[in-house]
Amino acid sequence: MKLSDFDYHLPPEVIASEPARPRDSARLLDMTGQPFCDRLVSDLPSILAPGDLLVANDTEVIPARLSGRRGEAGISVTLHKHEGGARWRVFAKPARKCRPDDVIHFGEDFAARVEGRGAGGDVGLVFINPQSDAELDKASVQAGLAAHGSMPLPPYIPRPDNATEADVSDYQTMFAAHRGAVAAPTAGLHFTPGLMQRLEAADIGLATVTLHVGAGTFLPVTVENVADHHMHSEWGHIPAATAARINATRSAGGRIVAVGTTSLRILEACVAVHGDVREYADETDIFITPGFRFGAVDMLMTNFHLPKSTLLMLVSAFAGMQPIRDAYAHALDGGYRFFSYGDACLMQRADDRQEPAGSTQSETGDVR
Repeated sequence: MKLSDFDYHLPPEVIASEPARPRDSARLLDMTGQPFCDRLVSDLPSILAPGDLLVANDTEVIPARLSGRRGEAGISVTLHKHEGGARWRVFAKPARKCRPDDVIHFGEDFAARVEGRGAGGDVGLVFINPQSDAELDKASVQAGLAAHGSMPLPPYIPRPDNATEADVSDYQTMFAAHRGAVAAPTAGLHFTPGLMQRLEAADIGLATVTLHVGAGTFLPVTVENVADHHMHSEWGHIPAATAARINATRSAGGRIVAVGTTSLRILEACVAVHGDVREYADETDIFITPGFRFGAVDMLMTNFHLPKSTLLMLVSAFAGMQPIRDAYAHALDGGYRFFSYGDACLMQRADDRQEPAGSTQSETGDVR
């Protein structure tokens, strides 16, 4: 399978730079029937069925972007993966200026020592007190990030001076409970307390999982043969109570509706390892492409994803390549807003979906 199979033309003006207000007023492309239906996220209680279970990611985005100095050189750092204690893998610009034992200063009492560079181009840092050279404890690292860090907005959301005060809340879901993500699980951004009350009244449940989304989610795929791509790993957790609710929902005939690709990935990673959904806590580098056999999720709510991205490959695997091409063409023609602050779509797993008669793939395979 080629990377070019997942390309489409994206006009820059459709990339959302601000979220919908209120959040649940974002548009929702309902792909669960034919033809597609243009709805709002606030319509979810009437789209889903009593007994269905939403599974959302409760990770909390940390202020993971730092600006520092090594001597006279300015260095920008985005945290990528926590390695325990005060140690993080990061993406640094310019990375070539980060040599082992260099110290990058972010504030008077907050700095990091370079421990080396990884094969993937990332950099290993340990956070220290620059006055004593002592390694910081967890609370001191969190305090340093809170004081000197900013929200790690995706590169396609331009801000002249990092994230704004509004982004601090806008780029965090209402489910956020466990610190550790350096990118938001963006499908969850659409939910509000009022919407959750209406879903509960419609007998649609909610359970949570954790997947600490890494900055690797924004890295481009650079190989033409998709099978040669290597995913960065992320840590995830399925609580025992969530596993029990998922299995009970399935037994009662309800559907599992993943809120975002991150929730889907940790659930499917568990099934790939154990054959069922159970309590689970581990690193995962699961890479889902067309041909993958899903075992945990029946429906997926997600935003619209970048061309040639691993997330576009995932939704193509879930709903089918041609339905995704058709949906993205519909969204572009219909003025939907794309990416993290954009609109959403709701889809069924391809083997549960009624394919329209005469559906064929376009000659080029492109969305447009």
